[in-house]
Formats: sequence, C-alpha cells, structure tokens
Amino acid sequence: MENELLIRLSVFIGLFAVLALIEARAPRRVRTQPRNTRWITNWAIVLLDTLTLRALALALPLLAVGAAVDAEANGWGLMNAIDLPGWLAVVLTVLIFDLAIWAQHLVTHKVPLLWRIHRVHHADRDIDVTTAIRFHPVEIALSMLLKIGLVYLLGPPALGIILFEIILNGTAMFNHANIKLPLGLDAALRKVLVTPDMHRVHHSDQRHEHDSNYGFALSIWDRMFGTYIAQPAKGHHDMTVGLQWQDDRPTRLGWSLGLPFFRE
Repeated sequence: MENELLIRLSVFIGLFAVLALIEARAPRRVRTQPRNTRWITNWAIVLLDTLTLRALALALPLLAVGAAVDAEANGWGLMNAIDLPGWLAVVLTVLIFDLAIWAQHLVTHKVPLLWRIHRVHHADRDIDVTTAIRFHPVEIALSMLLKIGLVYLLGPPALGIILFEIILNGTAMFNHANIKLPLGLDAALRKVLVTPDMHRVHHSDQRHEHDSNYGFALSIWDRMFGTYIAQPAKGHHDMTVGLQWQDDRPTRLGWSLGLPFFRE
C-alpha cells in the first residue's frame, strides 16, 4: 500500500524516541551495563535484520504485506472465500496474527534448536527499548516465513497486516522499555496489553519465569493458556535479567551473532 513503509517507520522512530526519553529521565531499574555499548550492538543487529529481510525479498516474490495484496488479488485464503465486513476482517487479522506470534514465541522456548537462536534476545543483561529489536537475523527470517505462510492460508486484508505490524512493533518497544507505570495503570492495562512489568518477568534468568508471559501485544493469550506470571519472585529491582551463565559478552556484536552456535 502507498506510504506503508513511511508510516511504519515514522511510528517506530517516534515511539522509540519517546520511550528512550522516559527511560533516561525515570528508569525502572538501574542499568548493569553502559547504554552506549549495548545500544550500538542492538542497533547493529536490527540493521542486519533489515538486510536479511531485503535478501529474503530477493528470494521470495513477496513479504507479508505484499503477500496479503497478492492473496486478495487471486482470491486465495479463508478470508477471501467468505464474505466478511471489512472492519471485522481487519480485527480478526490482528487477533489471529497476534496469537500466532504468541505461539511462535512459546515454540522458540520449547524447541532446543529454536531456543539457541532466540536466546540472543534473552542474553541482553539489561532490558530496555532496544531489547525489543535485538533478535538474531535467522529468527527474523523464520518469523517472516511463518507470517507469509499464514497470510496465504488466511487471505487477510493488507490493512490488517499493516496494523498488526505497527501494533506488534509498538507494543514490543513499550513492554521492553525500562519504565515504571503507576501500579493502578499497570493493573488496568495488563488486563488487555502486555506491560513493561509483565514482560520483564519473561526476561528473568530463572527458567520457570522466562518460560512465561510470551505475549508481545495482547496479554489475554498468557492468561488463557496458563502461562501468565504476575510478578518476578525476587521483585523487579532484585531480579536478574538475562541468562544464568552469561557475562558482559552480549554487548559484543560478533558474540551475539555467534551465540546460537555456542554450546553454553
């Protein structure tokens, strides 16, 4: 769709700037590592992720949004076979794809090979807005392949996919942000959305805690499937973020990219 990339990029940059400013002025937790070194590595990873998707676009005719346009043009997919109101198709697209990303996230914790790749995200010893973009390029490529396959299966409207991507990126930055919400606001928001305090539990170095709270946008899936933990056992200030065996190496780009191939 026209201006899709510009809209998504504008929302991303604007929200990132706002959250980063709040983190700097009123952080939830004291940092364990210098922000500059972490941010350079995390931004370098997202640059490699972007290049990976560009390379994937050369190998495949279309990525998620283009696939939705293609599926609609050819009448492929479930939603193109039934007569749904446009607004309902968009709402269902956001809900179904958010559930799919929740399920994908759970699987990356349960399948050893996928966990080796996903732990690049969990190796960040501090959690802030840049942690939301710290995913190994292989994981980004696999996630895009999943979305493309689901698009052709369901035939969702392109607008629904665009809104889903904007919501996913925005809520991921929000719930990874090192910010503290008033307790009443947090309690109200997490009935529907994943809040920073809720998602921080997922980044605990304790296995039973990081095997919980898989949601990125909606919190309902964790409640529905019994994977919800309200608070970390040690509290938000005393909990340890990251992996139990790690040190300062996650701030290094080469180490982070090579982590899936380590035996640790």
